[in-house]
Amino acid sequence: MKNKANNYAFIDSQNLNLSIQEQGWKLDFKRFRKYLEDKYGVTKAFIFIGYITTNETLYTALQKYGYILIFKPTLILPSGKPKGNIDAELVLHAMLEYSNYDKAIIVSGDGDFYCLIEHFEKENKLLKLIIPNQHDFSSLLRKFATHMLFMNGLKDKLEYRKR
Repeated sequence: MKNKANNYAFIDSQNLNLSIQEQGWKLDFKRFRKYLEDKYGVTKAFIFIGYITTNETLYTALQKYGYILIFKPTLILPSGKPKGNIDAELVLHAMLEYSNYDKAIIVSGDGDFYCLIEHFEKENKLLKLIIPNQHDFSSLLRKFATHMLFMNGLKDKLEYRKR
């Protein structure tokens, strides 16, 4: 009998969401969770997200789809936009969970994760670096080209459509 993969995904929700929206489509998070499970053997998908009280419905839906939510308190910028930088939380949880998974998938195009990704690659712990937009990501990440998957071509498979 074949052993089932035990891979974890660590998702930068802000980078993912904004990058997909910049391409003119909306991600179906339910389909994305299923995609990660089917394609990459993801048993746990951590989504790092700024907490805003008015988004409770979204948080409930994400949990129902099988995501583990890690919240960061948000600040309201002078522009009125919320800001919840989740970088430290993602790195911390990826390392706290390190011994619990076989390989990691990082979902972000943010160069702030360079040292984490580099460590995972060195330790043969990096399965994929999923970058939401191939036209807008940190050039620091180009070093990991052999592990990259760009979401630009996944619109047909992962776009949200009204049910």
